[in-house]
Amino acid sequence: MDLSVFEHMSASGLRSYLEFLLWHYRVMDGFWFLFVSDEFDQETAERINRRVWGKIPELAARDLIKRFHITEKGLKGFMKALAYFPWTILIEYEVEETNDEVVITVPACPPQVARRERGLPEFDCKDMHRGEFESFARVIDERIQVECVFAPPDPHPEDSFCKWRFTLREL
Repeated sequence: MDLSVFEHMSASGLRSYLEFLLWHYRVMDGFWFLFVSDEFDQETAERINRRVWGKIPELAARDLIKRFHITEKGLKGFMKALAYFPWTILIEYEVEETNDEVVITVPACPPQVARRERGLPEFDCKDMHRGEFESFARVIDERIQVECVFAPPDPHPEDSFCKWRFTLREL
């Protein structure tokens, strides 16, 4: 990887480029899903999406632990690593933390909002996100349990698309 273009870039320029990368990460994910759905069908796109998002967060968590020297386990370690995960930055989760649990709510889900704006129905993302969160959490601490409070296709309030609860299982 040739990173020489960044050697003399200002902090502002680096931040701008990071925004560019994150935006295109999201756009690529969206178009990938739409094109698979168009080429095959919605069910196939959702099935492949579950497989992809069951693996990517595991790889990301391993890399984040190494790059950012995250040694904490439990919910504290989970939240520390999750803060660096691209979708956390893109989605802007609402987070409630206590000693015993973490609750993450997604007030505005960009892929679902984009689908609504284009007259498309919400897609079933519950199992995909369960796999995403479970694979990420498992790398941080195998005791972390993931519970879906609600997510499409479940009915949900107008002001949020999904809500997830994370707790620690006793060994």
